[in-house]
Amino acid sequence: MNEPIVAVIGASKTQPGESDYADAVRLGRLLASAGYAVASGGYGGLMEAVSLGAAEAGGRIIGVTAPQVFPHRPGANAHVTEERPAATITERIQDLFAISAAIIALPGSLGTLTELVVAWNMALVAPFSDRPPTPIVAVGETWSELVRTLTERLETNGDLVQCVGSVEEAAAAVERKVVPPASSSA
Repeated sequence: MNEPIVAVIGASKTQPGESDYADAVRLGRLLASAGYAVASGGYGGLMEAVSLGAAEAGGRIIGVTAPQVFPHRPGANAHVTEERPAATITERIQDLFAISAAIIALPGSLGTLTELVVAWNMALVAPFSDRPPTPIVAVGETWSELVRTLTERLETNGDLVQCVGSVEEAAAAVERKVVPPASSSA
């Protein structure tokens, strides 16, 4: 279990049959086939989809859940092989990113935006602690527009978030930045 972990964040309400769901399944499959473990919030929507794809490729799937925050959810999705419960949303995000060598943002809403901005800020401040920034890849035009706007308006480093148009590009970007152990590569 020395494989690098890639966190995937995205919408919780996307359903099977939707194009974003199919994209997330493909991403999970691509990441696991390349030798990465996949981590997410562990619930439904795109979290479930990326878990399904990783499971189909025989990958390790980590779900960082928040049962006290979401008591109505029955627990981690069926594809999660390791559940890591957190007490709060803040702890959930911190744990998810602390275990991850890279982060991929799929389409989402306010929760995904929050996670993306936290990841971006963590990458920005990492050099203050003599650490390299964690690679962040955002998929889709919405994130591309948002990153451009925030970079301009907040005068921050937009280069810390690589924006791409497809999950294939996202997986390739992670492979260029975080090389899995040779023995894990498929």
